[in-house]
Amino acid sequence: MADFKALETWAESMLQKLQPSQRRRITVDVARKLRAANAARMAAQTDPDGNRWEPRKPPASTMRSKAGRIRQAAKQKLPLFAKMRAAKNLKARGSPESALVEIVSRAQRIARVHHFGETDNVNPHGPAYRYPARELVGISDADTDLIRDVLLQHLAS
Repeated sequence: MADFKALETWAESMLQKLQPSQRRRITVDVARKLRAANAARMAAQTDPDGNRWEPRKPPASTMRSKAGRIRQAAKQKLPLFAKMRAAKNLKARGSPESALVEIVSRAQRIARVHHFGETDNVNPHGPAYRYPARELVGISDADTDLIRDVLLQHLAS
């Protein structure tokens, strides 16, 4: 993860001189760009440090019916968290004090289980499985550069 403290001290004095409406405009823009960066990382199936996620576990049984095999094969081809990176579930918000990227609604529980590698039931009354940790949302070194560029762009205009 990126060291965010240096960027914070650099930008703090400049941002304090701005009006709250200007700060809010900047934080909304930063949040949107961070949301896009996190969604792209989810699509690439990497964490903020650039490490690949552990792949999805293969189906346990090959003794399924033909329809079951087709359904399982189709499921294996889907990328992990395809719906979670949609704007409906991955929200970007800004206020004069902060920029926030978060996973909301029912997807939040699923994201927590996968982000921290917790144990959860596969189906509502099915077996429990310990999911591997897959870091979904975070700030990378490239994201700190992106934040710095957005700040400079807004302050220059």
